Amino acid sequence: MSTYSQSGVARGASIVIASLITGYALYWLRGILTPLALALFLMVMIDGVARFLARRAPFLPEPLVLPVALLLSGSAVAATVYVVAGNGAAFAGQLVGAAPRFNVLIAQIAGLFGLAVPPTIQDLVNQLNPSAYLGTVAASLQSFAGGAMYVMIYLGFLIASRAGFAKKAKSLYPDTAEREQAAAIFERIRDGIERYLWIQTITGALIAFLSWAVMAAVGLDNALFWAFVIFVVCFIPVIGGIIAGFLPPLFALVEFTTWWQAGVLFAGLQIILFVVGNVVLPRMQRDSLNIDPVVVLLSLALWGAIWGIPGMFLSTPLTVMAIIILAQFDGSRWIAVLLSGDGEPEGAAGTAPPRSPAAT
Repeated sequence: MSTYSQSGVARGASIVIASLITGYALYWLRGILTPLALALFLMVMIDGVARFLARRAPFLPEPLVLPVALLLSGSAVAATVYVVAGNGAAFAGQLVGAAPRFNVLIAQIAGLFGLAVPPTIQDLVNQLNPSAYLGTVAASLQSFAGGAMYVMIYLGFLIASRAGFAKKAKSLYPDTAEREQAAAIFERIRDGIERYLWIQTITGALIAFLSWAVMAAVGLDNALFWAFVIFVVCFIPVIGGIIAGFLPPLFALVEFTTWWQAGVLFAGLQIILFVVGNVVLPRMQRDSLNIDPVVVLLSLALWGAIWGIPGMFLSTPLTVMAIIILAQFDGSRWIAVLLSGDGEPEGAAGTAPPRSPAAT
């Protein structure tokens, strides 16, 4: 074996070992890193809104751009929480009163399988023994509340420290060329995350609006609540589509005494998800995000295993960031090529910053 081949194998093995160690470190530190990653994600989103306002609303004084962006982002989140919470209470009340219909539905399904004595909803609940899981549920809710608080704290400190970023970059990269290269890489990462947010927001809003129209047409209660749920879960690749396509028809079976409403709703949602997911979304991703569709699925599983549900939300932007960083070094560029959609992880010709020779 030539010296060059030996060095290539050693370099590949080093990358694999380093990746495994990094993955374990991310899993071990997930309690600390997950809120920080979510806060960084929110900061990029708010910064994108601020830069959009700076371009589209030049009448705003520069010192007011960031506060207005924070106000708009906070108002959007508050409105979403208000709508979901308000409709969620009505939805919970509807579930309590739907026990007889649940029993009828279970009996119909049991009849299809030839069960002479079908169970009731109370029997199923007793078998599940929900009291045994109350402690786990309470701990999960407490963990979620604590995580949300940490995210807000991190976000506040990150926004407060934005003013020092330029000075830190100047101290880290005294050489002007290196500083410009680092700034170009950072801008590509930021633009990639913003493009992902834009794509998911547009396609999620489109799916939610069309789904609301179908649910309202068949007369499903709490259609607005379901539309907001669908919009939120659409930020989770693959799994979000499954939730959006199956849960509303399932509850339509409980709400209505006939089956045709659930059938129409199921068919309508599947058509919407198919058209948006296979026509609109791939075209937007091809034009804006250079990432292989298979990698999207693998990254969902990987980051979900490491960071749970937050990892699923962040899986695609984290992968986009990894592709951009890996493409800057000769030793890891082959990984970026495999992860990219068209084999050109640097993007369009002439737009990428020069790659670092550090790993050669």
